[in-house]
Amino acid sequence: MSQTYQISDAAVSETPLAARLTAATPAGGGPALEVKMHCGAQTPLRFSGNRDELTALLRSAGVFDLGYRTFLRATGRDRVRWLNGMITQTVKGMAAGQTGYTLVLNPQGRIQGDADVFMHEEFLVLETERSQSERLLSHLRRYIIMDDVKLEELDGATTALGIAGPRAGEILEKMGGTRPEAGRFCSAQLAGAEVTLVGAYSPVVPRYEIHVAAERALELWNALVAAGAAPCGIAAMEDFRVLEGVPRYDVDFGDKHLPQETNLYRALNFTKGCYIGQEIVERIRARATVHRSLRQFELVGSAPKTAAGEKVELRAADAVAGELTSVAAIDLPDFTKTLALGVVRVEALEKSEAGVEPILYDGGVAVPLAAPTRPENL
Repeated sequence: MSQTYQISDAAVSETPLAARLTAATPAGGGPALEVKMHCGAQTPLRFSGNRDELTALLRSAGVFDLGYRTFLRATGRDRVRWLNGMITQTVKGMAAGQTGYTLVLNPQGRIQGDADVFMHEEFLVLETERSQSERLLSHLRRYIIMDDVKLEELDGATTALGIAGPRAGEILEKMGGTRPEAGRFCSAQLAGAEVTLVGAYSPVVPRYEIHVAAERALELWNALVAAGAAPCGIAAMEDFRVLEGVPRYDVDFGDKHLPQETNLYRALNFTKGCYIGQEIVERIRARATVHRSLRQFELVGSAPKTAAGEKVELRAADAVAGELTSVAAIDLPDFTKTLALGVVRVEALEKSEAGVEPILYDGGVAVPLAAPTRPENL
């Protein structure tokens, strides 16, 4: 179904792509590539700048590094039954070639991490951020008791790239690949490399992942750029994430949150049967009560004056109502907005949406959005 995922004991400080890009001599003697630590690994920060990179992602196609993600593989005859009882997404109902987003909970229903699960014919793969892998491995291995299951991290030999935008699928086909549907993956050849193509989640533009052997990452990157995809760094990708309204674990939500508080319903399956934390999830569903909610906001006013990564307090009726967790000031020729993700009290949300009491931050009004904002003519 896909290229081989191999085990490697090598520690990762840079993503495989970043290591190869930083080792290369800049064309024309230009400045060396700047990298940034992100989710457990150094990855390219920017190439042409946020405006050009975001424009490519929204109007054409952008290629980006996903080497800060890693793969956990489950093998053994009990792997499907065991993993089905560990995560919020169904596994028993998946066929080979299917993938789905999932949360991992503790018995109290609190979120311990998130991942994408891939169903292969002979094994299962969880793809998650490197910064989460050790915690998730420790948490999940505690529940391997009498089960024929082996769970291990596959690090270093396989990496991932992403491509997104209206022309992303066209570029993949131009290079001899296919356009897998969202939630599906398949084997393919791109630029002479054996890869796995994944139809990835995006509520705004088509998005795909490419899993490839680490030693072929730079070659494939160059081929995608030559085919028309603009190189995009993590600075633009973080702004793009906020525009899409996609929260990140340990930034926008964490181990104090319950699943329904995050509104990540695409990770929940309410018919799959028992799993760790299910009792709490079902109790909330039956009573339809949560006291806070993670939402996307448009900020009307000045951009918050805080350092990157700092939370921004939200207030309503002179009381603390929540906090903004990710902020993106997006300045494009036809789309200029400051967007944010944040967690706010449900009571304050309801009053804001009814026009009774606005949600305020230091600089203006945070207007909750019902769906991700889409630039016109996409």
